[in-house]
Amino acid sequence: MIHPTAMVSPKAELGREVRVGPGAIIEEGAIVGDRCEVRAHAVIAAGTRMGAGNQIGYGAIVGGEPQDLSWTGAPSRVVLGEGNLIREHVTIHRGAKPESETRIGDGNYLMVGCHVGHNCLVGNRAILVNHVLLAGYVQVGDRAFLGGGSVFHQHVRIGELVMVRGGIRIGMDIPPFLMAVDENEVAGVNRVGLRRAGFSEEARRRLEAAYRLLYQSGRNVSQALDEMERRWPAEDVRRMIDFIRASRRGICTPHRGSRRRGSAREAKGTDASAP
Repeated sequence: MIHPTAMVSPKAELGREVRVGPGAIIEEGAIVGDRCEVRAHAVIAAGTRMGAGNQIGYGAIVGGEPQDLSWTGAPSRVVLGEGNLIREHVTIHRGAKPESETRIGDGNYLMVGCHVGHNCLVGNRAILVNHVLLAGYVQVGDRAFLGGGSVFHQHVRIGELVMVRGGIRIGMDIPPFLMAVDENEVAGVNRVGLRRAGFSEEARRRLEAAYRLLYQSGRNVSQALDEMERRWPAEDVRRMIDFIRASRRGICTPHRGSRRRGSAREAKGTDASAP
C-alpha cells in the first residue's frame, strides 16, 4: 500500500490499510490513522496527528511550519479528525506557540489551494472552496460554507452554518446562521443552509426575526442582544447571542442595501423585530 518512491520515516505511525502514493513524504513522529490515503507528492510533516479515513490530495502539505515570526522551532501540532477530504495543494500549518495546535474536525472538505494558518480551529462538515485563505487563529464553525477565494483576517470567528460569498475579505466576526455578501457585511439568514441542516420552518422564522432585531431595529448591539434574550429563549438564538457576546473583533455590519431597506421599514412604522 506504500509506493516504493514514497519516503516514510520508520518513526512515523501508520494505521491499517493506509495508502501512500508516489513521492509522498511522511515525517518522523507523524501519526496517520486507519484507511487514510496520502496521494502523490503530498507531505505529512512532523507533529501531524490524523484520524481515520482522511484523503490528502496531490501536493498537499499538512503540518508545515507556521508563518509566524514568533515561532522558535518548538514542537507543535496539526490535528485532523476523521473523514476529511483535503484536495490538491492545500496547506495546513501547525501551531505557532510551543505545544499548541491547529485543529480540523470531521468530515470537512477543503478544495484546491486552500490555506489554513497556524492555530486555526475548523469544526465539522465545513466546506472551503478553492483558494480560501485563513490567517492564524481563525475559527470556522460547523457546516460553514466559505466561497472560493475568500480571505479571513487573523482571529476572525465564523459561526456555524454561515455562508460566505466568494472573493471577499473578512476582518470581523460573522455570527452563526448568516450570509456574508461583501467586505465585513452580512445580508440575512442562510435560510437554504438551515433547511438542509434540518432546522424547522419555525426555527428559520425565529432566526430571521432575530436578525432583523439585531440589524434593522435601530437598537445598538447590547440592546438588541438583551431583547433577543428576552423574546427567544430557544437554543438556536441563544447560540447566536453567546457568539456575539464573545466577539473581540466586533461583528459584521448589515449590507448597505439591507440598511436602506431597514430604514424604509422604520420610516413606515413597521416593527423590524417582529417575527
